[in-house]
Amino acid sequence: MSVLRIALLSMTEPTGAGQTPPRAGLRVAGASLARHQLGLVLALKCHRIVCLAAGGSSEVQDLERAAQDAGVQFRIVSGPHDVPAQVGEADELFVITDGLFVDPDVALPLLDDIRSCVLVQPVEGARTAGYERIDLNRCAAGLMRLPGGVVERLREVPEESDTISILTRLALQAGTPMRDVPAAVCGGANWRLVTSEADAIGLEEEWLHRHFTASRGQSPGRLLAQYGAVAFGATLLQVGRASNVLSAAALVLLALAGLLGWFGLPGVGFFVAGLAWILIEGGRKVRAAERRPLGEAVPAIERADAMVWLVDVVLAGLVLLAAERLPGQDILHWLYGPVSLFLVIALAPRILEGWTGALISDRAVLALLLALGATFGQVLGVVQVLALCILVAQLVLAKRTGV
Repeated sequence: MSVLRIALLSMTEPTGAGQTPPRAGLRVAGASLARHQLGLVLALKCHRIVCLAAGGSSEVQDLERAAQDAGVQFRIVSGPHDVPAQVGEADELFVITDGLFVDPDVALPLLDDIRSCVLVQPVEGARTAGYERIDLNRCAAGLMRLPGGVVERLREVPEESDTISILTRLALQAGTPMRDVPAAVCGGANWRLVTSEADAIGLEEEWLHRHFTASRGQSPGRLLAQYGAVAFGATLLQVGRASNVLSAAALVLLALAGLLGWFGLPGVGFFVAGLAWILIEGGRKVRAAERRPLGEAVPAIERADAMVWLVDVVLAGLVLLAAERLPGQDILHWLYGPVSLFLVIALAPRILEGWTGALISDRAVLALLLALGATFGQVLGVVQVLALCILVAQLVLAKRTGV
């Protein structure tokens, strides 16, 4: 008999007295808490979701469709007596509390190396945050890994019982070991129990700053992209598939840049192409945020990487339009300058580390320098100087780093 990994979720808790949506429907970074929990379920490689829900609300239906699209079975149950029929004695059960927001990268190491455990945290602060107290010094942390046989005793409890709370008690009575969640994790953007709209808003702001805020050593163009993601990330993520919108906008700007160069305005074209690259880098951040609730892995070649290649093509084309081919000049000599520049730029992240490599690969800075060159009619000279300087930097700094 095959062993299934099963996740037990709850979508029964209200946000507050008479408020909507339910707690599981509160949105953080463009996705409901239930969808974020689905990302955790997929990271845990669960085969089935058993969802405690009062009925087929829109939030439950959305989660069901998302789970089925991801290849996970979805079962709706109304109370504790229905759970044992969905979980075999040999199965593994992961129990997630209603409204819990957990980063899978934080949760998985606490669950993967042990067959069963109840994750707990110190009672100080946890009780006021809404977690259930389990003894004098500890509160539950909202996440458990249990053997499937534990659920059989749910048949004996009153139907109106809080299923997850009862399961916590049953697991502890059966001798399931407790494991402390590190204090640095609980209460932050990686692990929080969301019980109200205000909680969701506060979590979203902290989460966006953690994932989007510019770090030290970033190049100017990437700093602009990251600051834009922080400033507009929440609004964009509420739109749904906002990264598609940003990609489409970047393509429009690149087409406009090409047209400007064709009509004799390469300087403006360089500037517009630089803006397109900033949009692409901002879209990279937004797309990463969109993947997390769905548990999607980063593809081998990201869309943003492919679009950066397109930026290079447009910038190279603008260089060629700005440095017209001379009568009698062979095509290889005409292409040599821009091709050499973009080849050494493409090599920079592989050879140089830190801020230097980031600066050289920053197409916004490159576009600005080329726009200045076009303003003074010296695009080809700027291309040659940049290619030489980058090549020297790679030779000198790569030797220092031992590459």
